[in-house]
Amino acid sequence: MRGEVKESSMIQGANGEIILHQKESVLKRVLKTWQLYIFVIPAVIYFIIFCYGPMYGIQLAFKDYNPVSGIMGSEWIGFDNFVRFFKSYQFKQLLENTLILSLYQLIAGFPIPIILAILLNQLRGSKFKKLVQTVTYAPHFISIVVLVGMLNIFLSPRGGVINQIVQFFGQEPILFLGKEEYFRHIYVFSGVWQNMGWNAIIYLAALSGVSSELHEAAIMDGASKIKRILHVDFPAILPTVMIILVMNFGSIMGLGFEKAYLMQNSQNISSSEIIATYVYKMGLLNAQYGFSTAVGLFNAVINCTLLIIVNKVSKKISDIGLW
Repeated sequence: MRGEVKESSMIQGANGEIILHQKESVLKRVLKTWQLYIFVIPAVIYFIIFCYGPMYGIQLAFKDYNPVSGIMGSEWIGFDNFVRFFKSYQFKQLLENTLILSLYQLIAGFPIPIILAILLNQLRGSKFKKLVQTVTYAPHFISIVVLVGMLNIFLSPRGGVINQIVQFFGQEPILFLGKEEYFRHIYVFSGVWQNMGWNAIIYLAALSGVSSELHEAAIMDGASKIKRILHVDFPAILPTVMIILVMNFGSIMGLGFEKAYLMQNSQNISSSEIIATYVYKMGLLNAQYGFSTAVGLFNAVINCTLLIIVNKVSKKISDIGLW
């Protein structure tokens, strides 16, 4: 019995020494790379303050917020704000506009950067390649306000470049931004023009990792350029394509309000009013903080659900996902 007690105490002692040694080794690793941890600290602080801190205000969605009483002192009303939104006559239109605009933007804008990256990768003239890259990257750095101002100038019925071309062919000037049937096309393709070069960077980076020996072997086998793109280049960037596609589906309801709000007017509002602009108007302009928080939370939950579903589908189909 005494021998067994001593043996168990010795095992406990040995375990204690191992744990202490592991703690010391972790501490040593941290001290050796302390510079890296210092670089990480600002990012952690940023996410705590601007991403996790504001989550305290989510409870506004379940309260009848009174600025005098504060968040904690306001009356709890449960899901009344959500029910009010679902029963609103605008609910169907807002959801439809947001989904149509998001899917349209995804379908039109997602393949173009991939095609651009593959075409740029095939260029052999370095000077021409750099020129094309610069020309396609530059619009990304134009602010949304400036972009919408450019659209107003180019599409103006009085002296706008587009309408001058229309008049040249004997047609009457068109008020493009005042017609709801043109809003979605202008919104989507102006965004494609602005971001296609920037979005192509990540695909170019993936293509740069493709071994030249694979292309040489394909050429020896008599493969044409198109076959080499389909069987060498595209499989190499497929994991990147799938991950970005999953991320885009996860933000399909997350259209920013800036561009839609700036392009919006009384004539195209039936197509341009989306959930983001509605939240802005109800929350900041009409001071209905609880209701706007409920609408924003509904939007975020839909995004999160879509992200999880699409990630699972991607994992089953291609074994590629975010987690």
